[in-house]
Amino acid sequence: MTPAWIVCAWPPVLLNAQSTPELHFVHLGTSVLNPGDPEHPSMGQTLWGNPSSASVAGVAWDWVELQQGVFAMADPLGLVTNLRLVGPKGEQLSNMQVALYLNELVRTLPWQSEVERALQSEQMTSTSH
Repeated sequence: MTPAWIVCAWPPVLLNAQSTPELHFVHLGTSVLNPGDPEHPSMGQTLWGNPSSASVAGVAWDWVELQQGVFAMADPLGLVTNLRLVGPKGEQLSNMQVALYLNELVRTLPWQSEVERALQSEQMTSTSH
């Protein structure tokens, strides 16, 4: 899997914040950093992007399993992206404003099912060794 935080090294993509709902991100990969046990929750990272466009935009974040099959963003303000969002007049948005737009985007993605799939794959791999 491509490391989730590599998105920081991608060329920046300038986008009007109002256009974020039109982004069609796909799952690029999910890693399981800790498959979990009775004492510690499962956690990892996931990466989403639109690799089919001329300039690749992406967003990544850490996830944590709150209880079996229930996943949440570890830090909703800790998203990593190469998107540079601007307001309607071309003004640069604050980090908090960008986080709000990105969280809305994340909400529309089927990321929890991809995390669950990655976790199941990790567990199957670890039990076969």
